[in-house]
Amino acid sequence: MTHDHPESTPRDRPGRTRDQWRSVRAELNRRRSDLTARAAEAFPAHRRVAGTPLLARPGWIPDRPVPLERVRLAWTGEAPATEVDGHSPALDPIRPLRDDGTPYASYSDAVGELARPRLFENRACYRLLRVRGGDAPTLTFGRGHYFDVIDICEAVAHEFAAASLGGGTPRTPFRALVGDPTDLTRRPVMAAVSTLLLRQDTAHHAEFILHWRDPAKVATGGGLHQVTPVGMFQPSHDAPWNEANDFGLWRATVRELSEELLGTSEDYGSDTAPIDYDGWPFHRALGEARASGAARVHWLGLGVDPLTFVTDMLTVLVLDAEVFDELFRDLAATNDEGHLVGVEDGTGRSLGVPFRADHIERLTTVEPMQPAGAALLRLAWLHRDALLGRA
Repeated sequence: MTHDHPESTPRDRPGRTRDQWRSVRAELNRRRSDLTARAAEAFPAHRRVAGTPLLARPGWIPDRPVPLERVRLAWTGEAPATEVDGHSPALDPIRPLRDDGTPYASYSDAVGELARPRLFENRACYRLLRVRGGDAPTLTFGRGHYFDVIDICEAVAHEFAAASLGGGTPRTPFRALVGDPTDLTRRPVMAAVSTLLLRQDTAHHAEFILHWRDPAKVATGGGLHQVTPVGMFQPSHDAPWNEANDFGLWRATVRELSEELLGTSEDYGSDTAPIDYDGWPFHRALGEARASGAARVHWLGLGVDPLTFVTDMLTVLVLDAEVFDELFRDLAATNDEGHLVGVEDGTGRSLGVPFRADHIERLTTVEPMQPAGAALLRLAWLHRDALLGRA
């Protein structure tokens, strides 16, 4: 996208750049799946996870599922400077102009004014700094903010979409500047926790919950299917006491389970006091299920989306049917990010998707699905005996 137009005058040119930006943004949301497949072509097959577009470094994907309690989190409190940020001049070609002719300072500024989704707040996040893989992974985090995801990840996707629409030889200077998207030192990396939730009723039968992300509600991944729950790894509120209290993958997952599957509020009152996890009945019930073996949660690694460079940590939660049915008897069909997707059972009732090879093949090859969700499904199927207690 350029700022020049053969029929523009100085007065109408800013409006034209904004219209063109909106057009590319809409096309990005409409064609995310196709654009992701094209972006993945730039990377060798051995970098992709389980034959999906998701990218990973050696050691990021363990050979077998790792019980979540064996994943260690380390905290530095650092926010080291990087060579690449969302204010790079390389982004100038995709910056629309304000009425005074000056460009928007960042991609998040443009999104906020021109295409603001329902959920859009620059909250604190845990920034991923280092990964040590293997059977006992260690993940090191520091401080970051959500808009780093928008300013870099959505901007690099917008640039790719604009280049794809322009015809001729695509030019993506910002993508080239970022370089290897799995390099955690080149740019600030905020990671999401993506969880495949399996309801298991017998040793040989389970079903999973699938979600469709509404582009009118979310700033990233709109128009795609995804496992659920998924959420940025971040404190529940920016109040300082939450930074340490919420720093845990399990606590983050439980909050997302409550919000996305039960439709509860993201407001935990933690602006005035930290969450009392031990006193929260939902958290306590899930903890008791883990202790009894009725809930099993495993780490399957992490990877990076080739289009957006969004990073996802991959986990699987298997719940015995009795526990699932008790905790999620009020399962919410819609939430603040989209709606659940199921299959019809002949009675008009929508169920979870059967955890079967045919459904996984369709979702990971035919349906528009986020790379992290596709990788989770493929990896979970590969390790199904271990995850379902059959090994």
